[in-house]
Amino acid sequence: MKSNIYFIGFMGTGKSTVSRHMAAITGYEEIDTDQEIVKQENMRIPEIFEKYGEEYFRNLETEFLKGMQKREHCIVSCGGGMVLREENVKLMKKTGVIVLLTATPETVLERVKNGRERPILNGHMNTTYIKQLMEKRETYYKAAGEIVIPTDGREALDMAKELKQNLESPKFCFDFS
Repeated sequence: MKSNIYFIGFMGTGKSTVSRHMAAITGYEEIDTDQEIVKQENMRIPEIFEKYGEEYFRNLETEFLKGMQKREHCIVSCGGGMVLREENVKLMKKTGVIVLLTATPETVLERVKNGRERPILNGHMNTTYIKQLMEKRETYYKAAGEIVIPTDGREALDMAKELKQNLESPKFCFDFS
């Protein structure tokens, strides 16, 4: 039974914000994969990347998703690179629906420009670099996303309400009561 909702998308597309609203209106448990990994490793993400490298971090994401196979009624905000591994997409689809949030490079930059917790963007905080990285990942996102929601200029609560209605449709058959 698919009962989890996985939010994917590039960093700064609103995954954490929309998932927080979605949890509030559905009563589902909200989980942020990056926060869970930080807690588990007792280290910030930039430190994990610096000390162990990206591959180690990606392995932690996969292990997290394996643990999700026994959990239900969760809203999971996934790290931006979670879908880069086909195994991760398969694990998510086993227990839930994958929702892709999108935004323009300009919107992403506006949302992330003051953050320091995004090691992939450190030293590259500009729309040209963001656009290039988005284009590299676009095929992964589009292949994984079962529902696509553009987030530019939209309120997170409105998107969460729209998504809830979509998930209650016969196509997905979620029951939030």
